[in-house]
Amino acid sequence: MPGYGNRLAPDNRAYNRLLRGLRGHGERGFAILTGRWKALRHITASPRRIGDIVAAALHLTHFEYKYLPESR
Repeated sequence: MPGYGNRLAPDNRAYNRLLRGLRGHGERGFAILTGRWKALRHITASPRRIGDIVAAALHLTHFEYKYLPESR
């Protein structure tokens, strides 16, 4: 068990490293959105509605920073 001085298996360490990297990107994106859109700081809507609101805020932020991926 890793808590007793043993090391995790290489697969587990790689998996954890990938999760840390993804979490960092997600936290940075959320920080940008909540810093830019004050309405997202204290939102109390249901999780389904929050997803729609955050998606709209993300699109507007991309538009503001002129970062719009190519349309499909």
